[in-house]
Amino acid sequence: MQNKSIAQLAADLRLRTYSSVELTRHYLERIARLDPRLNSFISVASDAALAAAERADRMIATGDAGPLAGIPIAHKDIFCTAGLKTSCGSRMLDNFIAPYDATVVERLSAAGAVILGKTNMDEFAMGSSNETSYYGPVKNPWDPTRVPGGSSGGSAAAVAARLCAAATGTDTGGSIRQPAALCGITGLKPTYGRCSRWGMIAFASSLDQAGILARSAADVACLLDEMAGFDPRDSTSADVPVPDYVDALDDDIAGLRIGLPKEYFGSGLDDRVARSVHAAIAELERLGASVREISLPNSMLAVPVYYVVAPAECSSNLARFDGVRYGHRCAHPQDLDDLYKRSRAEGFGAEVRRRIMIGTYVLSAGYYDAYYLKAQKIRHLIADDFARAFETVDVIMGPTAPTTAFALGAKLDDPVAMYLNDIYTIATNLAGLPGMSIPVEPVDGLPVGLQLIGNAFAEARLLNVAHRFQQVTHWHQGAPAGFE
Repeated sequence: MQNKSIAQLAADLRLRTYSSVELTRHYLERIARLDPRLNSFISVASDAALAAAERADRMIATGDAGPLAGIPIAHKDIFCTAGLKTSCGSRMLDNFIAPYDATVVERLSAAGAVILGKTNMDEFAMGSSNETSYYGPVKNPWDPTRVPGGSSGGSAAAVAARLCAAATGTDTGGSIRQPAALCGITGLKPTYGRCSRWGMIAFASSLDQAGILARSAADVACLLDEMAGFDPRDSTSADVPVPDYVDALDDDIAGLRIGLPKEYFGSGLDDRVARSVHAAIAELERLGASVREISLPNSMLAVPVYYVVAPAECSSNLARFDGVRYGHRCAHPQDLDDLYKRSRAEGFGAEVRRRIMIGTYVLSAGYYDAYYLKAQKIRHLIADDFARAFETVDVIMGPTAPTTAFALGAKLDDPVAMYLNDIYTIATNLAGLPGMSIPVEPVDGLPVGLQLIGNAFAEARLLNVAHRFQQVTHWHQGAPAGFE
């Protein structure tokens, strides 16, 4: 059952080949047996999942079922989920039980999805390897000595290991696409504003976007059909029409214009990763696409811009975690000042503290103009580069990550080296554009991702291109040894 697509699972449930309770028990058994190798889940909601599966079975029997009725999924532990711990991978929120559902959770539950549990993540989504979690690092199912990518590494590892049919994630600078690439699955970051951020605990509010990790573009489309759309509770939600993403999957891609940024194929890119990416693009050419070189001249400034803008926003967003209202509180504070200092020092890990310090510095008097304001100006130049490129191409493609998954611990002591893992993904967030990663030919048995970037609200086009590629290739079907 774990190797079937969401459409196949849904069809089986409606034909009563097996029940949602049986399917849910199957996934829960796999989590209990296999996840100790990976640490991809922070919490597993066995009783709630089985109760939801029973409700789904009743709705299927009466013909009142939603499109995802009975399909077991997982949520990144950054989405508030009523009655379940929502920790953001942090000691700060280790005791926080969300009193309501995030819009993304609400909409998927309304469509009938069964929540198996909450997945591990880099603390407050700050990291590129899923090693900053208070609950310990997540391991890559293709090689447990290596990282799964981050910050949505728990979701990526769980999907790759067939511990759930799909999972939600968030992407602030590549946190869906990079782990999707390193774990050999499909991941989509929609356009900023396409999916509601309400109930999604904020890291950097102008960059964060909810998205999906699944085995294939077709599976991603099934979830995006339910997640996308305007939410009046979210001031950044875009009130624009939502197409039927599943219906658009089989559109012809003959005549598709693919742009290859020359900046994405220079130094720093592993030659073997480059060969896999070029081989995948050649396959799309055989399907009728044309390829041309383009330039995104300011894209190489994306990393320094991001590491000014994102920490600035994080220092503001995380100021609310002070030990007073909820979350971790230090023992026996001497006074209010001591309460603030010790609660935050104990509750936040090293990477979160580092980014808060950077963000507070760049927003301080005397440095705002020199750092934050200048970074925002360059951000506009990066967005302008994309706008010019999309005047001549339909989709931009390149590598998702410069290398395959690296060893656990290899970059923990070198923050700059860690930050450079997102060199190809960050610009998309700065411009607010949709991007996705799909698996292509592996290197030495380790997954490689091809990144697709579209114009604003062009998710249907990206999913269509990815689906047509996956119809003629098999890289998305592979399972790690021991998790088949």
